[in-house]
Amino acid sequence: MGLTGQRIRIEFRDFDLFFGGPHCPFDYVKVYDGPDNESAVIGTYCGQQRNLVLYSSESSLLVTFVTIPRTANTQNRGFKGIFEFSESFVKLDFIVKNDGEHIRGSECDQKILSKKESSGTVYSPNWPFPYIPKIVCRYFVYGMQDSQHLERVRLVFGLLDISKGNPKEGIDCPDGYLKIYLKGQETTDSYDKFDHEMCGEKKQPFVVVSDGPRLVMVFSSGELQGRGFKANYTFETEYRIPGTAAPDGTCNFTYRSGSRKKGEFNSPRYPSNYPSETNCTYLFVPTPNEQVTVVFDHFRVRADSANSTNGSYGVSICQEDWLEMYNTYKDGTEKLVGRYCGMTAPGPIESNRGASGVKIILHSDQEGVFSGFKAHYTFESVKSIFGDCGSNVSSAESGVISSPNFPQNYDGPVRGLASKTCNWYIIVRQKHKILLNFDFFAVEGEPTARGCPAAVVRLWHTIEGPPLELCGEKPLTEKWQYLSEGNSMRISFISADKSVGAQGFRAIWTEVSEGPDCEQFTCVKSNFCISKKLMCNRMENCGADDQSDEMNCGAHAPGLVNGPALPLLLLSLCFALLLS
Repeated sequence: MGLTGQRIRIEFRDFDLFFGGPHCPFDYVKVYDGPDNESAVIGTYCGQQRNLVLYSSESSLLVTFVTIPRTANTQNRGFKGIFEFSESFVKLDFIVKNDGEHIRGSECDQKILSKKESSGTVYSPNWPFPYIPKIVCRYFVYGMQDSQHLERVRLVFGLLDISKGNPKEGIDCPDGYLKIYLKGQETTDSYDKFDHEMCGEKKQPFVVVSDGPRLVMVFSSGELQGRGFKANYTFETEYRIPGTAAPDGTCNFTYRSGSRKKGEFNSPRYPSNYPSETNCTYLFVPTPNEQVTVVFDHFRVRADSANSTNGSYGVSICQEDWLEMYNTYKDGTEKLVGRYCGMTAPGPIESNRGASGVKIILHSDQEGVFSGFKAHYTFESVKSIFGDCGSNVSSAESGVISSPNFPQNYDGPVRGLASKTCNWYIIVRQKHKILLNFDFFAVEGEPTARGCPAAVVRLWHTIEGPPLELCGEKPLTEKWQYLSEGNSMRISFISADKSVGAQGFRAIWTEVSEGPDCEQFTCVKSNFCISKKLMCNRMENCGADDQSDEMNCGAHAPGLVNGPALPLLLLSLCFALLLS
Protein backbone atom coordinates (compact mmCIF):
# COMPACT_ATOMS: atom_id res chain seq x y z
CA MET A 1 0.00 0.00 0.00
CA GLY A 2 1.43 3.34 -1.04
CA LEU A 3 0.92 6.87 0.19
CA THR A 4 -2.10 8.97 -0.82
CA GLY A 5 -1.67 10.17 -4.40
CA GLN A 6 0.64 7.33 -5.33
CA ARG A 7 -0.05 4.49 -7.73
CA ILE A 8 1.62 1.08 -7.82
CA ARG A 9 3.32 -0.66 -10.71
CA ILE A 10 4.15 -4.36 -10.65
CA GLU A 11 6.16 -6.13 -13.28
CA PHE A 12 6.42 -9.92 -13.45
CA ARG A 13 9.97 -10.64 -14.65
CA ASP A 14 9.29 -14.38 -14.72
CA PHE A 15 5.91 -16.12 -14.69
CA ASP A 16 5.46 -19.90 -15.09
CA LEU A 17 2.42 -21.52 -13.42
CA PHE A 18 0.60 -24.75 -14.17
CA PHE A 19 -1.88 -24.09 -16.99
CA GLY A 20 -5.22 -25.77 -16.33
CA GLY A 21 -7.24 -23.91 -18.96
CA PRO A 22 -8.09 -20.40 -20.15
CA HIS A 23 -10.00 -19.60 -16.93
CA CYS A 24 -7.15 -20.82 -14.69
CA PRO A 25 -9.22 -23.25 -12.56
CA PHE A 26 -6.21 -24.74 -10.68
CA ASP A 27 -3.04 -22.72 -9.99
CA TYR A 28 -3.26 -18.98 -10.55
CA VAL A 29 -2.29 -15.46 -9.55
CA LYS A 30 -5.19 -13.07 -9.01
CA VAL A 31 -4.56 -9.34 -8.79
CA TYR A 32 -7.06 -6.99 -7.10
CA ASP A 33 -7.22 -3.24 -7.67
CA GLY A 34 -7.44 -2.37 -4.00
CA PRO A 35 -6.52 -3.45 -0.47
CA ASP A 36 -8.48 -6.73 -0.21
CA ASN A 37 -10.25 -9.44 -2.15
CA GLU A 38 -13.47 -7.42 -2.13
CA SER A 39 -11.83 -4.95 -4.52
CA ALA A 40 -12.29 -5.05 -8.27
CA VAL A 41 -10.28 -7.75 -10.03
CA ILE A 42 -7.64 -6.65 -12.50
CA GLY A 43 -7.07 -10.16 -13.79
CA THR A 44 -6.42 -13.84 -13.13
CA TYR A 45 -3.26 -15.34 -14.64
CA CYS A 46 -1.72 -18.80 -15.10
CA GLY A 47 0.51 -20.63 -17.56
CA GLN A 48 3.40 -18.63 -18.95
CA GLN A 49 3.14 -14.84 -19.12
CA ARG A 50 5.53 -12.48 -20.83
CA ASN A 51 5.77 -8.73 -20.34
CA LEU A 52 3.04 -8.77 -17.71
CA VAL A 53 2.99 -5.26 -16.24
CA LEU A 54 0.07 -4.02 -14.11
CA TYR A 55 -0.83 -0.70 -12.50
CA SER A 56 -3.18 0.07 -9.65
CA SER A 57 -5.82 2.75 -9.99
CA GLU A 58 -5.07 4.17 -6.54
CA SER A 59 -2.60 3.59 -3.69
CA SER A 60 -3.18 -0.12 -2.94
CA LEU A 61 -2.94 -3.42 -4.77
CA LEU A 62 -3.45 -7.03 -3.66
CA VAL A 63 -1.71 -10.02 -5.28
CA THR A 64 -2.88 -13.54 -4.31
CA PHE A 65 -1.26 -16.83 -5.29
CA VAL A 66 -3.40 -20.01 -5.20
CA THR A 67 -2.38 -23.62 -5.88
CA ILE A 68 -4.31 -26.87 -5.52
CA PRO A 69 -3.03 -29.83 -3.45
CA ARG A 70 -1.11 -32.36 -5.56
CA THR A 71 0.88 -35.55 -4.86
CA ALA A 72 3.56 -35.03 -7.50
CA ASN A 73 5.98 -32.14 -7.58
CA THR A 74 5.11 -29.43 -10.07
CA GLN A 75 7.49 -28.72 -12.91
CA ASN A 76 6.57 -25.01 -13.03
CA ARG A 77 8.91 -22.37 -11.66
CA GLY A 78 6.30 -20.01 -10.20
CA PHE A 79 6.76 -16.26 -10.53
CA LYS A 80 9.06 -13.41 -9.68
CA GLY A 81 8.20 -9.73 -9.88
CA ILE A 82 9.13 -6.20 -8.85
CA PHE A 83 6.93 -3.37 -7.66
CA GLU A 84 7.17 0.42 -7.49
CA PHE A 85 5.25 3.13 -5.65
CA SER A 86 5.24 6.50 -7.41
CA GLU A 87 3.40 9.79 -7.81
CA SER A 88 4.81 10.14 -11.31
CA PHE A 89 2.47 7.62 -12.91
CA VAL A 90 -0.33 9.14 -14.97
CA LYS A 91 -3.17 10.62 -12.93
CA LEU A 92 -6.50 9.26 -14.12
CA ASP A 93 -8.63 12.38 -13.75
CA PHE A 94 -8.27 13.12 -17.49
CA ILE A 95 -10.24 9.91 -18.10
CA VAL A 96 -13.03 10.52 -15.61
CA LYS A 97 -13.82 14.03 -16.83
CA ASN A 98 -14.49 12.86 -20.38
CA ASP A 99 -16.95 10.15 -19.35
CA GLY A 100 -14.39 7.43 -20.08
CA GLU A 101 -13.59 4.34 -18.05
CA HIS A 102 -10.07 3.40 -16.97
CA ILE A 103 -9.06 -0.08 -18.12
CA ARG A 104 -7.92 -1.70 -14.86
CA GLY A 105 -4.35 -2.81 -14.75
CA SER A 106 -3.11 -0.32 -17.35
CA GLU A 107 -1.31 2.92 -16.62
CA CYS A 108 -3.63 5.13 -18.64
CA ASP A 109 -5.65 3.05 -21.14
CA GLN A 110 -9.35 3.85 -21.31
CA LYS A 111 -12.52 2.85 -23.07
CA ILE A 112 -15.41 5.10 -24.03
CA LEU A 113 -18.79 3.46 -24.65
CA SER A 114 -21.71 4.96 -26.53
CA LYS A 115 -24.92 5.74 -24.70
CA LYS A 116 -26.80 5.81 -28.02
CA GLU A 117 -25.68 8.72 -30.18
CA SER A 118 -23.93 10.31 -27.20
CA SER A 119 -21.00 12.71 -27.40
CA GLY A 120 -18.18 14.05 -25.26
CA THR A 121 -14.56 15.17 -25.21
CA VAL A 122 -11.37 13.16 -25.05
CA TYR A 123 -8.03 14.54 -23.82
CA SER A 124 -4.36 13.68 -23.62
CA PRO A 125 -3.04 12.90 -20.08
CA ASN A 126 -2.64 15.88 -17.72
CA TRP A 127 -4.67 18.16 -20.02
CA PRO A 128 -4.69 21.22 -20.17
CA PHE A 129 -1.14 21.10 -18.81
CA PRO A 130 1.80 19.55 -20.71
CA TYR A 131 1.75 15.77 -20.79
CA ILE A 132 4.29 13.54 -19.01
CA PRO A 133 7.16 12.21 -21.17
CA LYS A 134 7.67 8.52 -21.96
CA ILE A 135 4.12 7.25 -21.48
CA VAL A 136 1.84 5.31 -23.81
CA CYS A 137 -1.95 5.59 -23.42
CA ARG A 138 -4.50 3.75 -25.54
CA TYR A 139 -8.07 4.91 -26.20
CA PHE A 140 -10.72 2.36 -27.19
CA VAL A 141 -13.88 4.08 -28.42
CA TYR A 142 -16.89 1.80 -28.93
CA GLY A 143 -20.09 2.68 -30.77
CA MET A 144 -23.20 0.54 -30.37
CA GLN A 145 -23.50 -2.58 -32.50
CA ASP A 146 -26.49 -4.89 -32.17
CA SER A 147 -29.66 -5.87 -34.00
CA GLN A 148 -31.10 -2.39 -33.50
CA HIS A 149 -28.06 -0.13 -33.59
CA LEU A 150 -24.98 0.39 -35.68
CA GLU A 151 -22.84 3.41 -34.93
CA ARG A 152 -19.55 4.89 -36.07
CA VAL A 153 -17.22 7.29 -34.27
CA ARG A 154 -16.59 10.86 -35.41
CA LEU A 155 -13.63 12.72 -33.88
CA VAL A 156 -13.20 16.47 -34.34
CA PHE A 157 -9.79 17.67 -33.16
CA GLY A 158 -9.76 21.25 -31.99
CA LEU A 159 -6.07 21.37 -31.05
CA LEU A 160 -3.08 19.07 -31.33
CA ASP A 161 0.42 19.86 -30.03
CA ILE A 162 2.71 16.81 -29.82
CA SER A 163 6.45 17.25 -29.91
CA LYS A 164 7.75 16.09 -33.26
CA GLY A 165 11.41 15.84 -32.28
CA ASN A 166 14.31 15.93 -34.72
CA PRO A 167 13.32 14.94 -38.26
CA LYS A 168 14.54 11.54 -39.44
CA GLU A 169 14.49 10.20 -42.97
CA GLY A 170 11.41 8.07 -43.61
CA ILE A 171 9.98 8.74 -40.13
CA ASP A 172 7.26 11.37 -39.86
CA CYS A 173 7.03 11.45 -36.08
CA PRO A 174 10.39 10.40 -34.54
CA ASP A 175 9.44 11.43 -30.98
CA GLY A 176 5.84 11.65 -29.80
CA TYR A 177 2.80 10.73 -31.89
CA LEU A 178 -0.92 10.03 -31.92
CA LYS A 179 -1.87 7.07 -34.09
CA ILE A 180 -5.50 6.52 -35.10
CA TYR A 181 -6.95 3.19 -36.19
CA LEU A 182 -10.26 3.64 -38.00
CA LYS A 183 -10.96 -0.10 -38.16
CA GLY A 184 -10.73 -0.42 -34.37
CA GLN A 185 -7.82 -2.85 -34.06
CA GLU A 186 -7.96 -4.72 -30.76
CA THR A 187 -4.78 -6.79 -30.92
CA THR A 188 -1.35 -5.27 -30.37
CA ASP A 189 0.17 -7.08 -33.35
CA SER A 190 -2.02 -5.04 -35.71
CA TYR A 191 -0.95 -1.64 -34.37
CA ASP A 192 1.52 -1.13 -37.21
CA LYS A 193 -1.45 -0.73 -39.62
CA PHE A 194 -2.58 2.70 -38.50
CA ASP A 195 -4.70 5.04 -40.67
CA HIS A 196 -3.36 8.35 -39.35
CA GLU A 197 -0.17 9.32 -37.54
CA MET A 198 -0.11 12.87 -36.20
CA CYS A 199 2.46 15.01 -34.46
CA GLY A 200 3.65 18.60 -34.44
CA GLU A 201 1.20 21.46 -33.98
CA LYS A 202 -2.19 21.64 -35.67
CA LYS A 203 -4.47 24.55 -34.83
CA GLN A 204 -7.11 24.13 -37.54
CA PRO A 205 -9.90 21.66 -36.74
CA PHE A 206 -9.79 18.36 -38.58
CA VAL A 207 -12.11 15.36 -38.58
CA VAL A 208 -11.68 11.59 -38.67
CA VAL A 209 -14.50 9.03 -38.91
CA SER A 210 -14.23 5.32 -38.07
CA ASP A 211 -14.98 2.66 -40.68
CA GLY A 212 -17.19 0.72 -38.29
CA PRO A 213 -18.35 0.88 -34.67
CA ARG A 214 -14.82 0.94 -33.16
CA LEU A 215 -11.99 3.44 -33.19
CA VAL A 216 -8.63 3.11 -31.42
CA MET A 217 -6.03 5.78 -30.63
CA VAL A 218 -2.52 5.21 -29.31
CA PHE A 219 -0.79 8.22 -27.75
CA SER A 220 2.96 8.02 -27.17
CA SER A 221 4.44 11.09 -25.50
CA GLY A 222 8.09 10.44 -26.41
CA GLU A 223 10.89 12.19 -24.56
CA LEU A 224 9.89 15.80 -25.20
CA GLN A 225 6.87 17.62 -23.81
CA GLY A 226 3.91 19.29 -25.49
CA ARG A 227 0.37 20.35 -24.65
CA GLY A 228 -1.17 17.20 -26.11
CA PHE A 229 -4.55 17.10 -27.80
CA LYS A 230 -8.24 17.68 -27.30
CA ALA A 231 -10.98 16.18 -29.49
CA ASN A 232 -14.76 16.03 -29.42
CA TYR A 233 -16.22 12.59 -30.12
CA THR A 234 -19.69 11.81 -31.42
CA PHE A 235 -21.34 8.44 -31.85
CA GLU A 236 -23.48 8.68 -34.95
CA THR A 237 -25.63 6.04 -36.58
CA GLU A 238 -23.89 4.26 -39.45
CA TYR A 239 -26.63 3.65 -42.01
CA ARG A 240 -24.42 2.05 -44.66
CA ILE A 241 -26.26 3.92 -47.39
CA PRO A 242 -24.35 5.22 -50.43
CA GLY A 243 -25.00 8.87 -51.18
CA THR A 244 -24.31 12.30 -49.74
CA ALA A 245 -25.24 12.09 -46.05
CA ALA A 246 -26.75 14.97 -44.10
CA PRO A 247 -24.11 16.79 -42.05
CA ASP A 248 -26.17 16.45 -38.86
CA GLY A 249 -25.90 12.65 -38.93
CA THR A 250 -29.62 12.02 -39.55
CA CYS A 251 -30.79 9.44 -42.07
CA ASN A 252 -31.09 11.91 -44.96
CA PHE A 253 -29.24 11.30 -48.21
CA THR A 254 -29.09 13.40 -51.36
CA TYR A 255 -28.27 12.30 -54.91
CA ARG A 256 -27.45 15.08 -57.39
CA SER A 257 -27.01 14.67 -61.09
CA GLY A 258 -23.99 16.96 -60.98
CA SER A 259 -22.18 14.49 -58.73
CA ARG A 260 -23.13 11.17 -60.29
CA LYS A 261 -25.41 10.16 -63.18
CA LYS A 262 -26.33 6.72 -61.87
CA GLY A 263 -25.88 4.61 -58.76
CA GLU A 264 -27.50 2.48 -56.08
CA PHE A 265 -29.14 3.18 -52.74
CA ASN A 266 -30.71 0.99 -50.08
CA SER A 267 -32.41 0.81 -46.70
CA PRO A 268 -30.18 1.19 -43.63
CA ARG A 269 -27.73 -1.72 -43.15
CA TYR A 270 -29.04 -3.65 -46.18
CA PRO A 271 -28.91 -6.65 -46.65
CA SER A 272 -29.19 -6.87 -42.85
CA ASN A 273 -32.47 -5.74 -41.31
CA TYR A 274 -33.10 -2.03 -41.06
CA PRO A 275 -33.46 -0.73 -37.45
CA SER A 276 -36.82 0.03 -35.86
CA GLU A 277 -38.03 3.55 -35.09
CA THR A 278 -36.22 4.98 -38.09
CA ASN A 279 -37.13 7.54 -40.74
CA CYS A 280 -34.86 7.83 -43.77
CA THR A 281 -35.22 10.29 -46.64
CA TYR A 282 -33.65 9.93 -50.09
CA LEU A 283 -33.77 13.03 -52.31
CA PHE A 284 -32.91 12.86 -56.03
CA VAL A 285 -32.13 16.18 -57.70
CA PRO A 286 -31.69 16.28 -61.50
CA THR A 287 -30.58 19.34 -63.45
CA PRO A 288 -33.38 21.42 -65.08
CA ASN A 289 -33.02 19.54 -68.38
CA GLU A 290 -33.04 16.06 -66.83
CA GLN A 291 -35.34 13.52 -65.22
CA VAL A 292 -34.51 10.78 -62.73
CA THR A 293 -35.62 7.16 -62.97
CA VAL A 294 -35.72 4.89 -59.89
CA VAL A 295 -36.03 1.09 -60.19
CA PHE A 296 -36.29 -1.33 -57.25
CA ASP A 297 -34.30 -4.57 -57.29
CA HIS A 298 -35.29 -5.98 -53.87
CA PHE A 299 -38.15 -5.05 -51.57
CA ARG A 300 -39.28 -6.46 -48.23
CA VAL A 301 -40.82 -4.08 -45.68
CA ARG A 302 -42.76 -5.30 -42.65
CA ALA A 303 -46.56 -5.17 -43.00
CA ASP A 304 -48.27 -7.30 -40.33
CA SER A 305 -51.81 -6.06 -40.93
CA ALA A 306 -51.64 -5.89 -44.73
CA ASN A 307 -54.01 -8.12 -46.67
CA SER A 308 -51.71 -10.35 -48.69
CA THR A 309 -54.49 -11.31 -51.11
CA ASN A 310 -54.73 -7.73 -52.33
CA GLY A 311 -51.07 -6.85 -52.13
CA SER A 312 -49.44 -4.41 -49.75
CA TYR A 313 -49.99 -1.08 -51.42
CA GLY A 314 -51.68 2.12 -50.34
CA VAL A 315 -51.89 4.43 -47.34
CA SER A 316 -54.82 2.56 -45.80
CA ILE A 317 -53.01 -0.81 -45.97
CA CYS A 318 -49.41 0.06 -45.02
CA GLN A 319 -49.66 1.12 -41.40
CA GLU A 320 -46.56 -0.37 -39.69
CA ASP A 321 -43.45 0.05 -41.81
CA TRP A 322 -43.69 1.60 -45.26
CA LEU A 323 -41.93 3.32 -48.14
CA GLU A 324 -43.41 6.39 -49.87
CA MET A 325 -42.44 7.97 -53.19
CA TYR A 326 -43.12 11.59 -54.18
CA ASN A 327 -42.59 13.92 -57.10
CA THR A 328 -41.19 17.17 -55.72
CA TYR A 329 -41.61 20.65 -57.20
CA LYS A 330 -39.73 23.95 -57.03
CA ASP A 331 -42.50 25.65 -55.07
CA GLY A 332 -41.98 23.15 -52.23
CA THR A 333 -45.03 21.03 -52.97
CA GLU A 334 -44.92 17.26 -53.17
CA LYS A 335 -47.27 14.81 -54.88
CA LEU A 336 -47.53 11.27 -53.57
CA VAL A 337 -46.94 8.51 -56.09
CA GLY A 338 -47.63 5.67 -53.66
CA ARG A 339 -47.04 4.00 -50.30
CA TYR A 340 -45.65 0.44 -50.33
CA CYS A 341 -45.00 -2.35 -47.83
CA GLY A 342 -44.78 -6.13 -47.57
CA MET A 343 -43.34 -7.72 -50.71
CA THR A 344 -45.09 -5.26 -53.03
CA ALA A 345 -42.18 -3.52 -54.71
CA PRO A 346 -42.90 -0.09 -56.18
CA GLY A 347 -43.10 0.11 -59.92
CA PRO A 348 -40.33 2.02 -61.71
CA ILE A 349 -40.80 5.76 -61.34
CA GLU A 350 -39.70 8.52 -63.68
CA SER A 351 -39.93 12.04 -62.30
CA ASN A 352 -42.64 14.13 -63.92
CA ARG A 353 -41.68 16.68 -66.52
CA GLY A 354 -41.66 19.95 -64.58
CA ALA A 355 -40.87 18.25 -61.28
CA SER A 356 -37.67 19.23 -59.49
CA GLY A 357 -36.93 15.65 -58.45
CA VAL A 358 -38.07 12.60 -56.52
CA LYS A 359 -38.25 12.04 -52.77
CA ILE A 360 -38.41 8.60 -51.15
CA ILE A 361 -39.15 8.07 -47.46
CA LEU A 362 -38.67 4.84 -45.47
CA HIS A 363 -40.50 4.65 -42.13
CA SER A 364 -40.27 1.91 -39.48
CA ASP A 365 -42.14 1.75 -36.18
CA GLN A 366 -40.93 0.26 -32.90
CA GLU A 367 -41.94 -3.32 -33.72
CA GLY A 368 -40.18 -5.97 -35.85
CA VAL A 369 -38.11 -5.27 -38.94
CA PHE A 370 -37.32 -6.85 -42.32
CA SER A 371 -34.42 -6.67 -44.79
CA GLY A 372 -35.70 -3.53 -46.51
CA PHE A 373 -34.88 -2.60 -50.09
CA LYS A 374 -32.20 -2.08 -52.69
CA ALA A 375 -32.72 0.11 -55.76
CA HIS A 376 -30.86 1.97 -58.49
CA TYR A 377 -31.28 5.42 -59.99
CA THR A 378 -30.36 7.07 -63.29
CA PHE A 379 -30.36 10.72 -64.38
CA GLU A 380 -31.21 11.16 -68.08
CA SER A 381 -32.21 13.91 -70.50
CA VAL A 382 -35.77 15.12 -70.02
CA LYS A 383 -38.38 13.53 -72.29
CA SER A 384 -41.46 14.95 -73.94
CA ILE A 385 -44.51 15.36 -71.74
CA PHE A 386 -45.83 12.26 -73.52
CA GLY A 387 -42.67 10.30 -72.79
CA ASP A 388 -41.47 7.97 -75.53
CA CYS A 389 -44.80 6.83 -76.96
CA GLY A 390 -47.85 8.57 -75.44
CA SER A 391 -50.23 11.22 -76.75
CA ASN A 392 -52.82 13.84 -75.89
CA VAL A 393 -56.46 12.82 -76.49
CA SER A 394 -59.22 15.43 -76.64
CA SER A 395 -62.23 16.40 -78.80
CA ALA A 396 -63.26 12.77 -79.01
CA GLU A 397 -65.96 10.64 -77.40
CA SER A 398 -64.12 7.31 -77.31
CA GLY A 399 -60.85 5.66 -78.19
CA VAL A 400 -58.39 2.85 -77.59
CA ILE A 401 -55.11 2.98 -75.69
CA SER A 402 -52.66 0.10 -75.91
CA SER A 403 -49.09 -0.70 -74.94
CA PRO A 404 -46.35 -0.35 -77.59
CA ASN A 405 -46.39 -3.09 -80.27
CA PHE A 406 -49.70 -4.53 -78.98
CA PRO A 407 -50.79 -7.30 -79.54
CA GLN A 408 -47.11 -8.17 -79.83
CA ASN A 409 -44.96 -7.96 -76.69
CA TYR A 410 -43.90 -4.53 -75.53
CA ASP A 411 -40.17 -3.91 -75.29
CA GLY A 412 -37.98 -2.28 -72.68
CA PRO A 413 -35.98 0.93 -73.07
CA VAL A 414 -33.27 1.40 -75.67
CA ARG A 415 -30.00 -0.13 -74.52
CA GLY A 416 -28.23 2.20 -72.11
CA LEU A 417 -31.40 4.01 -71.00
CA ALA A 418 -33.14 3.37 -67.67
CA SER A 419 -36.79 3.35 -68.73
CA LYS A 420 -39.31 3.62 -71.54
CA THR A 421 -42.38 5.69 -70.75
CA CYS A 422 -45.76 6.32 -72.40
CA ASN A 423 -47.98 9.09 -71.01
CA TRP A 424 -51.54 9.43 -72.28
CA TYR A 425 -53.65 12.44 -71.28
CA ILE A 426 -57.40 12.14 -71.90
CA ILE A 427 -59.66 15.17 -71.61
CA VAL A 428 -63.42 15.15 -72.28
CA ARG A 429 -66.14 17.81 -72.06
CA GLN A 430 -67.01 19.53 -68.82
CA LYS A 431 -69.57 17.71 -66.64
CA HIS A 432 -68.51 14.42 -68.23
CA LYS A 433 -66.27 11.63 -66.97
CA ILE A 434 -64.00 9.03 -68.49
CA LEU A 435 -64.78 5.32 -68.30
CA LEU A 436 -61.65 3.21 -68.82
CA ASN A 437 -62.11 -0.52 -69.42
CA PHE A 438 -59.13 -2.89 -69.80
CA ASP A 439 -60.35 -5.69 -72.05
CA PHE A 440 -56.83 -7.23 -72.02
CA PHE A 441 -54.00 -6.81 -69.51
CA ALA A 442 -50.72 -8.76 -69.16
CA VAL A 443 -47.85 -6.73 -67.69
CA GLU A 444 -44.92 -8.47 -65.96
CA GLY A 445 -45.18 -8.44 -62.18
CA GLU A 446 -47.53 -9.76 -59.52
CA PRO A 447 -49.14 -7.27 -57.09
CA THR A 448 -49.90 -9.80 -54.36
CA ALA A 449 -46.46 -11.48 -54.41
CA ARG A 450 -43.72 -9.13 -55.59
CA GLY A 451 -45.25 -5.90 -56.85
CA CYS A 452 -44.40 -4.26 -60.18
CA PRO A 453 -40.62 -3.71 -60.11
CA ALA A 454 -39.96 -4.17 -63.86
CA ALA A 455 -43.03 -2.58 -65.49
CA VAL A 456 -46.11 -0.76 -64.27
CA VAL A 457 -49.27 0.98 -65.44
CA ARG A 458 -50.19 4.01 -63.31
CA LEU A 459 -53.67 5.44 -63.55
CA TRP A 460 -54.45 8.95 -62.26
CA HIS A 461 -58.26 8.86 -62.18
CA THR A 462 -58.92 10.73 -58.93
CA ILE A 463 -58.62 14.49 -58.52
CA GLU A 464 -56.26 14.61 -55.52
CA GLY A 465 -55.22 11.07 -54.62
CA PRO A 466 -52.13 9.13 -55.75
CA PRO A 467 -52.33 6.98 -58.89
CA LEU A 468 -53.48 3.39 -59.02
CA GLU A 469 -50.65 0.98 -59.75
CA LEU A 470 -51.32 -2.03 -61.98
CA CYS A 471 -49.34 -5.03 -63.21
CA GLY A 472 -49.81 -8.78 -63.50
CA GLU A 473 -52.34 -10.59 -65.67
CA LYS A 474 -56.08 -9.96 -65.76
CA PRO A 475 -58.07 -13.21 -65.73
CA LEU A 476 -60.67 -13.47 -68.48
CA THR A 477 -63.45 -13.63 -65.89
CA GLU A 478 -62.45 -10.41 -64.11
CA LYS A 479 -63.60 -6.91 -65.04
CA TRP A 480 -61.05 -4.11 -64.78
CA GLN A 481 -62.74 -0.77 -65.33
CA TYR A 482 -62.22 2.65 -63.72
CA LEU A 483 -64.26 5.86 -63.72
CA SER A 484 -62.58 9.25 -63.43
CA GLU A 485 -63.71 11.73 -60.79
CA GLY A 486 -63.39 14.66 -63.17
CA ASN A 487 -63.18 15.20 -66.93
CA SER A 488 -59.51 14.22 -67.26
CA MET A 489 -57.39 11.12 -66.77
CA ARG A 490 -53.69 10.34 -67.09
CA ILE A 491 -52.33 6.88 -67.89
CA SER A 492 -48.62 6.08 -67.69
CA PHE A 493 -46.87 2.91 -68.74
CA ILE A 494 -43.23 2.52 -67.67
CA SER A 495 -40.96 -0.42 -68.45
CA ALA A 496 -37.58 -0.48 -66.69
CA ASP A 497 -34.16 -1.52 -67.95
CA LYS A 498 -34.64 -4.95 -66.38
CA SER A 499 -37.97 -5.57 -68.17
CA VAL A 500 -38.19 -8.82 -70.14
CA GLY A 501 -41.46 -7.90 -71.89
CA ALA A 502 -45.03 -9.24 -72.00
CA GLN A 503 -48.04 -8.84 -74.29
CA GLY A 504 -49.12 -5.61 -72.58
CA PHE A 505 -52.62 -4.15 -72.45
CA ARG A 506 -55.51 -2.73 -74.43
CA ALA A 507 -58.06 -0.36 -72.91
CA ILE A 508 -61.23 1.28 -74.26
CA TRP A 509 -62.03 4.74 -72.96
CA THR A 510 -65.41 6.43 -73.28
CA GLU A 511 -66.82 9.85 -72.47
CA VAL A 512 -69.81 9.23 -70.18
CA SER A 513 -72.22 11.21 -68.07
CA GLU A 514 -74.40 10.11 -65.21
CA GLY A 515 -77.92 11.05 -64.21
CA PRO A 516 -81.54 10.56 -65.20
CA ASP A 517 -81.52 13.02 -68.12
CA CYS A 518 -79.87 11.44 -71.13
CA GLU A 519 -80.57 12.69 -74.63
CA GLN A 520 -78.16 10.18 -76.16
CA PHE A 521 -77.94 6.43 -75.40
CA THR A 522 -78.50 5.06 -71.89
CA CYS A 523 -76.56 1.88 -71.12
CA VAL A 524 -78.90 -0.81 -69.85
CA LYS A 525 -76.83 -2.21 -66.94
CA SER A 526 -74.29 0.48 -66.09
CA ASN A 527 -76.79 3.33 -66.65
CA PHE A 528 -74.06 5.48 -68.22
CA CYS A 529 -75.10 8.00 -70.82
CA ILE A 530 -72.93 7.77 -73.94
CA SER A 531 -73.07 9.26 -77.41
CA LYS A 532 -75.43 7.61 -79.91
CA LYS A 533 -72.52 7.63 -82.35
CA LEU A 534 -70.85 4.95 -80.24
CA MET A 535 -73.63 2.43 -80.75
CA CYS A 536 -72.67 -0.60 -82.81
CA ASN A 537 -69.05 0.51 -83.34
CA ARG A 538 -67.72 -2.92 -82.37
CA MET A 539 -66.44 -1.57 -79.00
CA GLU A 540 -68.16 -2.06 -75.66
CA ASN A 541 -68.43 1.56 -74.54
CA CYS A 542 -70.95 0.89 -71.77
CA GLY A 543 -68.39 -0.90 -69.59
CA ALA A 544 -66.95 -4.30 -68.84
CA ASP A 545 -70.22 -6.12 -68.11
CA ASP A 546 -72.65 -4.15 -70.31
CA GLN A 547 -72.89 -4.91 -74.02
CA SER A 548 -76.14 -3.05 -74.57
CA ASP A 549 -74.53 -0.52 -76.95
CA GLU A 550 -73.52 -3.40 -79.25
CA MET A 551 -76.82 -5.29 -79.23
CA ASN A 552 -79.47 -5.29 -82.00
CA CYS A 553 -76.96 -4.00 -84.49
CA GLY A 554 -78.63 -4.66 -87.85
CA ALA A 555 -77.80 -3.31 -91.30
CA HIS A 556 -79.08 0.14 -90.40
CA ALA A 557 -77.36 0.38 -87.01
CA PRO A 558 -75.80 3.81 -86.53
CA GLY A 559 -72.33 2.45 -85.99
CA LEU A 560 -72.47 0.51 -89.27
CA VAL A 561 -74.07 3.29 -91.33
CA ASN A 562 -71.48 5.77 -90.17
CA GLY A 563 -68.73 3.24 -90.64
CA PRO A 564 -67.27 1.44 -93.61
CA ALA A 565 -70.74 0.25 -94.81
CA LEU A 566 -71.83 3.79 -95.84
CA PRO A 567 -70.18 3.84 -99.30
CA LEU A 568 -71.64 0.41 -100.11
CA LEU A 569 -75.12 1.57 -99.10
CA LEU A 570 -74.91 4.70 -101.31
CA LEU A 571 -73.65 2.61 -104.24
CA SER A 572 -76.60 0.21 -103.88
CA LEU A 573 -79.11 3.11 -103.88
CA CYS A 574 -77.58 4.58 -107.05
CA PHE A 575 -77.68 1.21 -108.81
CA ALA A 576 -81.39 0.79 -107.87
CA LEU A 577 -82.24 4.23 -109.30
CA LEU A 578 -80.53 3.39 -112.60
CA LEU A 579 -82.50 0.17 -112.92
CA SER A 580 -85.76 1.99 -112.34
